[in-house]
Amino acid sequence: MNRKMVRTITLGTFALVASLSATRPGRAADDKTPYPTSMAPLDQYLMDRNDEIALARSAAPPSVAKDATVMVLGRNGYETAVQGTNGFVCNVDRSWMDRLDTDSPEFWNPKRRGPICFNQQAAKTLVALLMIRTRLALAGRSKAEIKEGLKAAIDNGELPAIEPSGMSYMLSKRGHLNDHDGHWFPHLMFYAPAKDANTWGANLPDSPILGGTARAPEAFSVFLVPVSKWSDGTAAPVM
Repeated sequence: MNRKMVRTITLGTFALVASLSATRPGRAADDKTPYPTSMAPLDQYLMDRNDEIALARSAAPPSVAKDATVMVLGRNGYETAVQGTNGFVCNVDRSWMDRLDTDSPEFWNPKRRGPICFNQQAAKTLVALLMIRTRLALAGRSKAEIKEGLKAAIDNGELPAIEPSGMSYMLSKRGHLNDHDGHWFPHLMFYAPAKDANTWGANLPDSPILGGTARAPEAFSVFLVPVSKWSDGTAAPVM
């Protein structure tokens, strides 16, 4: 796997998710499938509530997901559908959670479904980020306006600083991260202050850690570690 190419696929995300790319069969980069240049009708992003709960839980192993809080997208934003007890928070990201500092044509792709499950430390920041971005998207803001609105929210203290122990699961084989790579590979994500990104050894020869580029305007970095099994315990493809 060419790691430079791995970093060019658009995940998550958060997820937030980093920009990566994988060399496996998928949609050709030069396909003429058009993507919306602004938000499509909201109904195209919505799911059946029970289906969304199940998809969100598929991000993590059942032992984690069964006791997690689950959030689903409604007409007024994300709302708590299941109140959990273990501190984890699972949801399904939509396309506006992609990076704001790249030119991906899929920023408004209504087919995007990114199941992700945050631990308690990551949820403090990432759920707040999810709510801010979604609020701006549903208000009809453009990608550029979402970026500016997020900057303002950060300046106003609406986004808590990331805790170094924050992590998340993205182990669902039912997700659709983008049209080229589908569900990509199962992986864990770790979050760290951007100033510490160079201490992880990411992207070096034989290092299992990918990513780490700061995601402006968010002041943290996202690291990815591919793993060998999906959340249901079945074997995943080898990168």
